[in-house]
Amino acid sequence: MRELVFALEYEPGCNRVADALDAHPDARVRSLSLHVTAEHLWRVDHATGTPAALDDIEAAFVDSDYYADCLAAEHCGATQATEVLDHTDDTLVLYSHWERTPACDSVPHIARDHFGDGVLFETRHEGRHYTWRLIHSGDGDAAAFFDDLAVAVGDCARTELLRSTETAPPAGRASDGGGGLPPEQEAALRAAVEHGYYESPREVDVGELAAHLDVPRSTLTYRLRRAEERLAKQHVAKEHVADGRVSTESSTSL
Repeated sequence: MRELVFALEYEPGCNRVADALDAHPDARVRSLSLHVTAEHLWRVDHATGTPAALDDIEAAFVDSDYYADCLAAEHCGATQATEVLDHTDDTLVLYSHWERTPACDSVPHIARDHFGDGVLFETRHEGRHYTWRLIHSGDGDAAAFFDDLAVAVGDCARTELLRSTETAPPAGRASDGGGGLPPEQEAALRAAVEHGYYESPREVDVGELAAHLDVPRSTLTYRLRRAEERLAKQHVAKEHVADGRVSTESSTSL
């Protein structure tokens, strides 16, 4: 099995959900379930944020001119429906379904074309960054998949490969990957350290650092957050392994 992780960074006006999330930087949307066949797509999403953010996200999903994950540049004529399963002050759960037409395309459908049935999808949407994690059998041509994806998104989004590797080991087992970060995240993290972003008090803010690196502020924030998340999880996983060894040694000595 292989893991493929990449992100789409949407331009303003190209994706209703990305526009809503960009207006509410603390809001997040992650998939709870995502299924695709040749003609259909179903998904359940969990959003968190302020009441205003959740109202805007709900409107982006429910409006009839938005089809979850459809990459068609214009109205594609699909039959779609979105239902609100739960909406509280800080949580929104949405069910979406659409029936594909010849004009429709999506990341899951393109992935299915190249990797076959049985691909697992996990998504996270923050601001204009839409991160996809695919688990597939290892068959298929990843380069051809990205070529077709680039054609489908056109000028609406930039594609950034984050990771392509064998699937990670189960929790509690050490990884043989050495903790390597994608090059863009590695560069962002190194620059942040070198320019004093992590000093207290900070010697540079994220806007100044983004200007120095000549990248959008939102892009730099996204890369730093993903790098920090990955390193934190690796640190905790290593502690679990160490704790397990200590427990085993203690039991043996008894």
